Amino acid sequence: MFDAGATSRVATVVPDVSGLDKSFDYLIPPDLDAYVRVGTIVRVELHGRRIGGWVASIGATASDERPLDSLKPIAKVTGHGPAAELFPIAEWASVRWAARRVRPFLVAASPGRAIVRLPPDRRTRMAPAPASPATSRLLAEGGGVLRLAPRTDVMPTVLAAVGRGATLVVAPEHDTVTLLATRLRRAGLSVAVLPDEWAAAAGGVDVVLGTRSAAWAPCPGLAAAVVLDEHDEALQNERSPTWHARDVVVERCRRAGVPFVLVSPIPTLNAVVEYAGDAGVVHPPRARERSGWPSITVVDRTDEDPWKRSLVTSTLIERLRDPDLTVVCVSNITGRARVLACRSCRELIRCERCDAAVGLDDDGRLSCRRCGALRPPVCEACGASRFANLRPGVTRLREELEAAAARPAVSVTGSDARPPERSGIYVGTEAVLHRVRSADVVAFLEFDSEMLAPRLRAAEQAMALIVRAGRLAREVIIQTFSPGHDVIVAAAAGDPVRILEGERRRREMLGFPPFGALAVVSGAGSADLVATMPDGVQVGGDGADRYLLRAADWSILGSALNAAERPTGSRIRVEMDPARI
Repeated sequence: MFDAGATSRVATVVPDVSGLDKSFDYLIPPDLDAYVRVGTIVRVELHGRRIGGWVASIGATASDERPLDSLKPIAKVTGHGPAAELFPIAEWASVRWAARRVRPFLVAASPGRAIVRLPPDRRTRMAPAPASPATSRLLAEGGGVLRLAPRTDVMPTVLAAVGRGATLVVAPEHDTVTLLATRLRRAGLSVAVLPDEWAAAAGGVDVVLGTRSAAWAPCPGLAAAVVLDEHDEALQNERSPTWHARDVVVERCRRAGVPFVLVSPIPTLNAVVEYAGDAGVVHPPRARERSGWPSITVVDRTDEDPWKRSLVTSTLIERLRDPDLTVVCVSNITGRARVLACRSCRELIRCERCDAAVGLDDDGRLSCRRCGALRPPVCEACGASRFANLRPGVTRLREELEAAAARPAVSVTGSDARPPERSGIYVGTEAVLHRVRSADVVAFLEFDSEMLAPRLRAAEQAMALIVRAGRLAREVIIQTFSPGHDVIVAAAAGDPVRILEGERRRREMLGFPPFGALAVVSGAGSADLVATMPDGVQVGGDGADRYLLRAADWSILGSALNAAERPTGSRIRVEMDPARI
């Protein structure tokens, strides 16, 4: 036991304990004084057990004005942790995404293992070429939003940022990060890829690079930041709190007084309204931008006989039968069929238990996705056993495609664990766009289900699928019954502005983000929680432990949710501005 009077330094520690939203004061022993600073990861005693935690602040007295001799000492220094400037950002984020506590953000900002010693600073301070002049001007003006076509190289944009000094780059996908890191290293720059090279990033490099969690990465001397594919949903955390890397990076740059660039072929309305600034979205000349988009072939199906609709159209068959083409077909319906009708009486086949539409499973039985009921493939209305697949699933589509192409096809869904077999034809859910490396043609077989989905961001999400397909193949086929929809017109013209204009009017009228804040509150006890919301928060829902909350802005909504008392035994999930709603 040491003498508390021998030191006056007190550390406020945030415990690394799930569900605990308090911090506690501990004395810094003289032998550890040289190693403890804001962000250091330590071990302390709490309620009779030793736990980990982060030093959030250091002072001369206890935060609750208790006498020093009543405080316990820090037991051990584990190693380096989040940079000191990230703690106020974590406090901001705890309100922005209604997290109630900073722990989830400190976890994201911490290394995956104990880092006792940092490597030396490896910054070269180079300004390699070719750097994008447009990006350089945008950065000089304080930063903003840059629109680049799907096939445009982003390397010059990143190099323009690196020319200003240490740069943080966040991308949605690991493959993008790996490729970009290799190219930057070949250009002679020092690079740290998160999470494995956290220590190198904290030591100092030219470029700190990673996926979503890199928004919280250490970057000494931060001079600029770049977020690639700002529109991609992978930049938003799927688990609660649903923080978005784009917003974290922007807030981080704002507090540091450095510029940022949000790059996307299709900037989201949130980015345009909140971050584009007075200059608006910066983009290349129209002719050059259009050349970076894929060739879009729209198959208008509005004149087809409604009862004889097939997802295998003549345009698609032409591509399928060309043995020199690799064709990827996308349909987000799994299994054999999800919506069926009797060919004899034209009655929609429904579940006898819950009345939901049923489909065929892989064993040929009628299966209800709502209640799980199974029955033989027989129409209850007339007894016939021949059905029309109004929305055939991936398994059934594979069979139809093989018959039309006279060559094998491989099905790919998100549940597949192994890489797909090599083939000239692939069919699957949108997961196929992530797992197939290259193709000549991508065909969206029933694009209307994505484009017209009852979701807030359906148009942006549908456009994102086209962008991904355009990076995979030189031609994108879109089969649709709505050829005049803004998404189709915008994709064909390579002009995403068409979508933003309509989205802005609709969301502003409804008070949806970015012109308001939304949150989904679900789980046991959610009814009691939403009942305590103040007048500035509107509550809607069906009473089934899932509610939609809306407020004028996120600070009102986040503060109200954080202040609400959680009922005893509740298991509440809060999703602020969820991507899919």
